[in-house]
Amino acid sequence: MAKKQVGILYGGRSVEHDISLRSAKNILQNIDREQFTVHLLAIDKDGCWYSGADLDQPMHSGTPLLLKLDARKPYFAAGDQQIRPDVIFPVLHGTDGEDGSVQGLLQTMNIAYVGSGVLGSAAAMDKLLTKRVLRSAGLPVAAFAACTYNQQKQLSFRQLAADLGLPFVIKPVSLGSSVGVSVIHREEEFAGAVKEAFNYDQTVLFEEHIDGREVECALLGNDKPVVSVAGEIILAKKYEFYSFTAKYEDPDSATLTIPADMPEAIHEKVKELSLQAYTLLNCQDLARVDLFVKANGEVLINEINTIPGFTNISMYPALIRHAGIGYQELISRLLEMALERHRQSRRITTDYTTLL
Repeated sequence: MAKKQVGILYGGRSVEHDISLRSAKNILQNIDREQFTVHLLAIDKDGCWYSGADLDQPMHSGTPLLLKLDARKPYFAAGDQQIRPDVIFPVLHGTDGEDGSVQGLLQTMNIAYVGSGVLGSAAAMDKLLTKRVLRSAGLPVAAFAACTYNQQKQLSFRQLAADLGLPFVIKPVSLGSSVGVSVIHREEEFAGAVKEAFNYDQTVLFEEHIDGREVECALLGNDKPVVSVAGEIILAKKYEFYSFTAKYEDPDSATLTIPADMPEAIHEKVKELSLQAYTLLNCQDLARVDLFVKANGEVLINEINTIPGFTNISMYPALIRHAGIGYQELISRLLEMALERHRQSRRITTDYTTLL
């Protein structure tokens, strides 16, 4: 059988740009070259697209990538080269990559891609929408409030403290890797934290601060997803929450324990809620669900990541590895699932003729 053509799409106009590069490097190193031919498709921080750039070189050293709207089937062009991938593996973390925008482009181009579609990506990326959907279905989430950029004059620290308690958390609604996140203990911290969060988003989320254990569950699949054991992030005492610095810059910031040391009943509850959230948000192929476990055993869903990190310290591949699926097999499964979903989508007709 001919090798499948795979485009690894990485970079992007996001504060998580550099994390995306690390994920792309790991996928490139571990993909099965006997099954797949790889094309590197890079998006720089200005939103310019390039092809063929070495992952250790500046993106602009590659060939500018064009989208050709061919009447038969759109394709990418790099100079005189036509790039017609069978499937795209997006590792665009955050803005313009994990929010449904790129998924919509690939869907319009009729190209298979790994991960959730437009709806699932957009719903999971928007933390406010995620919480509203989960809460409306009766799933447990922390208390929350939100404010848009144009509404910020109406913000009241005292009202938020009364509603959410102290401390409470401020974060951008549609961002990841803990960028723009602050924990507020007193009023003098409030204005600066709000300003910081609004640097990254049009809407800011305010959440009850949960004093509990941070656990994560990985899911893989569609009709009958694999649900991993829960892993726990145990932070060093100098960190109040799992910040960007703790995640990516300080190797001694946290210990990742797989499986988390907790009673079996709570462990099963974590897995059950993770699967319910994954299904409810219309996720596909893969996701990582982040949750809190309180001292009294109560479990709360925090958020869902539809393109989790694939770096060598990322929790998602580590959890899946614990389920007996190695890195190379994981990549192959994801690509095969994407191709199968794309094949299935072709059964849907786009023509309608009335009987009149």
